[in-house]
Amino acid sequence: MKREEQAMRTDSGKEDFNIIVVGTGGQGVMTASEALAQTAVAAGYDVKKTEVAGMAQRGGSVSSHVRIGSEVFSPAIAPGKADLLLAMEPAEGLRYFAYLKPGGAAFVNLAAVVPPVVFAGVASYPNDPVGAMQAANPSVQGIDAAAVGQRLGEPRLANMVMLGAASAELPLQAALLAETATARFKGRGDDLASLNLRAFEAGQALASAPAGSLP
Repeated sequence: MKREEQAMRTDSGKEDFNIIVVGTGGQGVMTASEALAQTAVAAGYDVKKTEVAGMAQRGGSVSSHVRIGSEVFSPAIAPGKADLLLAMEPAEGLRYFAYLKPGGAAFVNLAAVVPPVVFAGVASYPNDPVGAMQAANPSVQGIDAAAVGQRLGEPRLANMVMLGAASAELPLQAALLAETATARFKGRGDDLASLNLRAFEAGQALASAPAGSLP
């Protein structure tokens, strides 16, 4: 049965699906969460969304909670209640990993963005954050979004690749998500919209491909 055909139930019996999108400033976290919210509205769901951007302009932590359902009252997702974790950066994924519920899905961009505080010696970057998450939840999938961007000639496509990778786990039609996510680029030329669509489709292929392969 397809995910969008399945019921999404909260503890109170109401339908819902909880998504946390995380990363660092400039990685398109807000754009990805907005695309998810707009797609859910277009599909007829109620949506609540909240965002936290700490020093985002300097590469700081950025997170967004997106709740989709028939009737959603609060945007906040409690630890252990997220159905999906979409991490644009591995250390940020590890930071928010406790929000993922047992059996939840996680897609993590493998490209690390080391913050200035690490270079300054004030903090340390975690050793193998993706491996740490996979040890706790084998369903965590690392996505080499940077390799897709390099192949397509545009490194800023990671968020579109990650949306494509996660699309099969969402209660939304992948085609509708792709259309919504790429619509904002159409006013800037067909080539840019097409490029982002190719990134989305490459993410879909990566999520279903054997580990280590690049479609």
